[in-house]
Amino acid sequence: MGLAMALWAMPAAAVDCRDIAYDGNRYSVCEVDVAKDKLRLFLKNEAGEIYGHFSAIEDDLKAKGQTLPFATNAGMYHRDRSPVGLYQDGDIEEMRLITNPGPGNFGLLPNGVLCIGANRTDVIETLTFAETTPQCRYATQSGPMLVIDGALHPRFLPDSTSYFIRNGVGTSADGRRVVFAISRNAVTFHKFGSLFRDHLNLPSALYFDGNISRLHAPQIDRSDAGFMMGPIVGVVTDDTQADSATN
Repeated sequence: MGLAMALWAMPAAAVDCRDIAYDGNRYSVCEVDVAKDKLRLFLKNEAGEIYGHFSAIEDDLKAKGQTLPFATNAGMYHRDRSPVGLYQDGDIEEMRLITNPGPGNFGLLPNGVLCIGANRTDVIETLTFAETTPQCRYATQSGPMLVIDGALHPRFLPDSTSYFIRNGVGTSADGRRVVFAISRNAVTFHKFGSLFRDHLNLPSALYFDGNISRLHAPQIDRSDAGFMMGPIVGVVTDDTQADSATN
């Protein structure tokens, strides 16, 4: 009885993180159900200072009785850690939407936006985002798109020789299923996009970044440290629910 009560009092596991293998490559994937998990972006704390590290976010949340069961870098940034493209946190827009082509992976159009809304989360191609102006609680722009309406980015080549560690995010058509992935070995864009389309069965997916990519997933005993990051996406759980259940 005591064990059953203790198990009942534990908070339901937020986010499903696991290591997988697909098409000869290894990945860590974390799946979020937006109906159950509180997904949000992080850039600056209440003092206006860049978080930069998963540990800084954890410390901030701990003071509020919350935890961080998952997080990863979420979009490209400048040397001062400011976002390259659109970054929105509630009513605050740190950077505007960039619709024109440019250098590097970010400017390899089409690129896109991760839009975290009140009841759904979507990866949306940038020009479509500009035309439809969806309601986002949080939004971060990155590029290139990996999968657009079920098709791989037209510039991805099956025989590419550009191999890097890569991370990104894909979303389902109904906006409820969100899957983050980071490669555990160097892969091409074509291989990485195929993971989202053909294995994870997601019609839309967005690239976040390359070798700088990092993952915080205690469920699989992983929390990458290193130099400061810019935008970060993560799931927040409220520990006070578990505390009240045990009292």
